[in-house]
Amino acid sequence: MRWLLSTTVVAAGFALAAGSAQALDLTIVSWGGAYTASQQKAYHDPYMAANPDINIINDDNAAEGLAKVRAQVESGNVTWDIVDMVAADAITACDEGLIMEIDPDTWLAPAPDGTPASEDFFAGTLTPGGTNCFIPQIVYSTTFGYRTDVFEGEQPTTIADVFDLEKFPGKRSLERRPINNLEWALLADGVAPADVYGMLSTSEGVSRALAKLDTIKDQVVWWTKGAQPPQLLADGEVVIASAYNGRLFSAIAEKNQPIAMLWDRQVFDLDGWVVPVGVKDLDAVKKYLHFATDTQRLADQAKFISYGPARYSSAPLVGNHADLGIDMKPHMPTDPNNAKTLFDFDYVWWADHRAELDEVFNTWLAK
Repeated sequence: MRWLLSTTVVAAGFALAAGSAQALDLTIVSWGGAYTASQQKAYHDPYMAANPDINIINDDNAAEGLAKVRAQVESGNVTWDIVDMVAADAITACDEGLIMEIDPDTWLAPAPDGTPASEDFFAGTLTPGGTNCFIPQIVYSTTFGYRTDVFEGEQPTTIADVFDLEKFPGKRSLERRPINNLEWALLADGVAPADVYGMLSTSEGVSRALAKLDTIKDQVVWWTKGAQPPQLLADGEVVIASAYNGRLFSAIAEKNQPIAMLWDRQVFDLDGWVVPVGVKDLDAVKKYLHFATDTQRLADQAKFISYGPARYSSAPLVGNHADLGIDMKPHMPTDPNNAKTLFDFDYVWWADHRAELDEVFNTWLAK
């Protein structure tokens, strides 16, 4: 009996050892390309090095994040643990009860001086639209890049130039969604920035924006993932493309492509983490988020891509690119020289109008 008991204990010990050696997979959904690479270097690799029991799996389907989170939660089959979402989609997901509410001062690390997280993230960014399901990581912009070797003499400098096929001929690339495109169309058509959302709140305003987009529609290559427009520019398939500023920075500074930035009417937005309702291991998710959103980690991401960290305490720590050695501050969308003609994006308005305008836009695309 004693022999049998000791054998059972030893066997149980082996089972525990085997179980502890089994890494827990965390599936983190992001945007792919240079952006996921920056997260891998700043967050995932150091976290896995410090926590060998965790294996992070990247999924690059954030562009479909809202729809897929909805499908997973409603089916009761949640396979994603953490999802990278823009603020407007996070507001919708929170309102629908698809993602978890977050207590920033228990989930997230304080600033190095002890300032609680709720006071250290940029004002209002933890509660976009009055929700509290969102952890901001970065301030980024969607803007335009263009090939510098295509146009002789004058180069495009304004949003109106994007729509000017006579002066700047060639294919364009735009994201396959109404957000930003409708605003840019009205701005290029002479609408004052302060009047854009009021106009888009009417059917006449939407029709005017689509009519302006009609002027370039047959020259547009549509993109759905952030890695696509820099590649389309690099391959010479298009001459002007809307893109995330950090992706363009990567193409220009890291890959030496003949591309330049057109900052006119760049659109700031927030990007951050959300947690689907029904994740399999909430404690593991919280532990990762506590690490990946602290002051140093958000500053570290800016060493690899030109997006501004969303914490006050992180901003002074932004320095040189980790590999190139160049000062990253002038490449940030928030730099005063880049933000002179910033367009004030209203993500709360989009959360209220997205479903309706998606339908209108997709109908227009199909014509």
